[in-house]
Amino acid sequence: MVSNLMPKSDFGYKVYGDPFSTNTRRVLAVLLEKGLSYEPITVDLKTSEHKSETFLSLNPFGQVPVFEDGKLKLCESRAITQYIAYVHSSRGTQLLNFQSHKTMATLTMWMEIEAHQFDPVASILTWEQVIKPIYGLETDHAVVEENEACLEKVLDVYEKRLGESRFLACNTFTLVDLHHLPNIQYLLGSSMERMLENRPRVRMWVDEITGREAWKMVCDQEMSWYGISG
Repeated sequence: MVSNLMPKSDFGYKVYGDPFSTNTRRVLAVLLEKGLSYEPITVDLKTSEHKSETFLSLNPFGQVPVFEDGKLKLCESRAITQYIAYVHSSRGTQLLNFQSHKTMATLTMWMEIEAHQFDPVASILTWEQVIKPIYGLETDHAVVEENEACLEKVLDVYEKRLGESRFLACNTFTLVDLHHLPNIQYLLGSSMERMLENRPRVRMWVDEITGREAWKMVCDQEMSWYGISG
């Protein structure tokens, strides 16, 4: 694979996480869009390493990822992505739109919509339809049906919005779109495909954001995680 992304710069960043974790992937996507090097440090979720005393000293809530920039340690993936996007605003993909206060307010609003309207139901569907089968657990179809109905309502709002704007916040790719990627990727091939059939604008948006080179690298664990030497 020949990369068209900008050459990477090393700022000594460390990412504690799991390359299959949706929240970890959200952070990796920003780093790769910005052309930034990082040291990946695997936290074994299957053995509950994230609940160990060592990891809890990094994040007392016991969740991945944790991002380390020198003495600064950050948890919560969306806080991390915003930090990176602000610090490196002039580098790589412009993920924050500073054209006006109104544009920035719109972007912030849609980040909140992703976090509070899309993510809760999408995360449940990812857990039930993708993660549970991996662990040999039985999918709760009643829970799936309930949350599919909720997700359809969210996608109806998105379909209307995408008739007004190429991307959700504005006409350029931003953190808003990027934040959706981890759950969307896992749900493609599941019932979400059916939901996209009669929502052509959402379908086009999904195809465009999942086709970004940085995101393809995130989904290749060898390129974005295991093949990187610390």
